[in-house]
Amino acid sequence: MSAQCDHWIGAESRYCRAVDGVRFFLIGHCCPAHTPSALAGKPEPQPGPGYPAGAWTTPSPISDSRVHDARAVASGKRRSSPHVYQAARAAVDKTT
Repeated sequence: MSAQCDHWIGAESRYCRAVDGVRFFLIGHCCPAHTPSALAGKPEPQPGPGYPAGAWTTPSPISDSRVHDARAVASGKRRSSPHVYQAARAAVDKTT
């Protein structure tokens, strides 16, 4: 079954139910006459280049700047798994 336009036409007390050119939006399936841009009286946005190929794999500066300090882990101020905690305690004990 093909998608139908889910727009409610209040003046006619019915759904649009058009099937030509229907696309999915956050508000549901819409025909070209009932897209969010059309309802706002604006032209449809033109397709652009999109995100770069590595947009989701590029590390952010925030994740790169995190430093896991052995002293913070060993003191219990930073959460860690039991084996990381034991390794940090051993590293701190060697330095003192």
